[in-house]
Amino acid sequence: MAAVYGPENGGRERDTSKPGAFPYTRGIHPQMYRERLWTMRQFSGFATPEETNRRYHYLLRQGQTGLSVAFDLPTLMGYDADDPNAMGEVGKCGVSVSSLEDMETLFRGIPLSEVTVSMTINSPAAVIWAMYLVVAEQQGADWTRISGTIQNDILKEYIAQKEYIYPPRPSMRLVTDTIEFGAAHLPKFNPISISGYHIREAGSTAVQELAFTLRDGIEYVEWALARGLAVDDFAGRLSFFFNAHNEFFEEIAKYRAARRMWARIMRERFGARHERSLKLRFHTQTAGCSLTWQQPYNNVVRTTLQALAAVLGGTQSLHTNSLDEAYALPSERAATLALRTQQVIAYESGVTATADPLGGSYFVERLTDEIEDAAQEYIRRIDAMGGMIPAIERGYPQREIAEASYEYQRSLETGERKIVGVNAFAEREEQPVELLQIDEAAARQQEEKLSALRKRRSNVRVASALDALRRAAEGTENTMPFILEAIRAYATVGEICGALADVFGRYREEAAS
Repeated sequence: MAAVYGPENGGRERDTSKPGAFPYTRGIHPQMYRERLWTMRQFSGFATPEETNRRYHYLLRQGQTGLSVAFDLPTLMGYDADDPNAMGEVGKCGVSVSSLEDMETLFRGIPLSEVTVSMTINSPAAVIWAMYLVVAEQQGADWTRISGTIQNDILKEYIAQKEYIYPPRPSMRLVTDTIEFGAAHLPKFNPISISGYHIREAGSTAVQELAFTLRDGIEYVEWALARGLAVDDFAGRLSFFFNAHNEFFEEIAKYRAARRMWARIMRERFGARHERSLKLRFHTQTAGCSLTWQQPYNNVVRTTLQALAAVLGGTQSLHTNSLDEAYALPSERAATLALRTQQVIAYESGVTATADPLGGSYFVERLTDEIEDAAQEYIRRIDAMGGMIPAIERGYPQREIAEASYEYQRSLETGERKIVGVNAFAEREEQPVELLQIDEAAARQQEEKLSALRKRRSNVRVASALDALRRAAEGTENTMPFILEAIRAYATVGEICGALADVFGRYREEAAS
């Protein structure tokens, strides 16, 4: 990295495009935030659906403009709250959802035809999405008019987060089912959010986050095309999810490179023609892994810088982490301050008055080029391996991330990299912060509700729906209509995921050789 940038080293594509014009380096809309601010979508979920519903209503009253659901670990892994595998984890890292009844409670009093909702769920994504759609149906909402996002990015689970149920190929079949179903029935809903966030949280570099995320996106497009879908019938509903880390200009350049790369990939590799198919739309979350339990109020400053980078980089949606998340799920007070951080940037900083205000910066343009070139090299390597699934099976992205994580940790231990309050400017005495506590009463409450539900529902109808789902999974039919029927019968997350596992098996990762 040079000390100074100018015309001689300032980037090969400086000033060649405008915001809203291909390849969208400078943003996907000509006016960007002058026309519409990003969606302020705070990630929230804890304990029971009742408690989380109260938090949602509180956040909406505070000015939040979209909801984002965090599910607990049993739900993420496809287990019901009363499953022995769920013991000790119910409601601890998100809200516990085992049945349609829980989903009905979660969105009680929230009109799904008016509020966009993002749901962070992956292996059981089709099941949770079906629950959401049935609740919308119960509210009288028209599926063709509701909007939101289901994360549903299973590839990054094998690469980084490890919350998977089935082997990669049947998992990809389920994702493709949701993309196909969404294209046919939900034209405003994003059936997938291709996620670099978790790749970065696992220790990747910014370049690796970008490269592996876009190559995952390529894989999903290839599977949808193999299903027989036309690219412009579904590509416009593919969305992305990136991390906002501490390297301010690097993050801005990463987002600019992402838009440019995806536009060219869609046009040149897949022949997309619709403008919406070429535009990379993305949500951003500030970096959870950057938060420290030492001097936790410093986290407010970190989050502000990260959020500002996301805004200057042109994000469509943003979550700002709370100062206490190195300890626990955010308290109401900390969540409110995190939301206020976005609102101060939006309404007081002036950065929304100009689209891509850093466009033309010698440094930013050069950095955008460098990040793009390095990410393209990773994509070429994965292409040469036969795609992302063969690369995952060889352990390639996993090894690359592990090595980057090791180098980052080494730089902290040697003092080459400074973290304020950790290995620089540390203090002996730490200020206590208010923490949100989740006790075991939430688990007991969820278990009691499940027991009552199983007695009240028609178990004959449940068994019939699950049998029909198994037969569909054994064949080639889209599984979504069968999952929806099971949900309407009040089959649980664990029962539906178990029925699919009867056909697909459960995945166990083997150490890469």
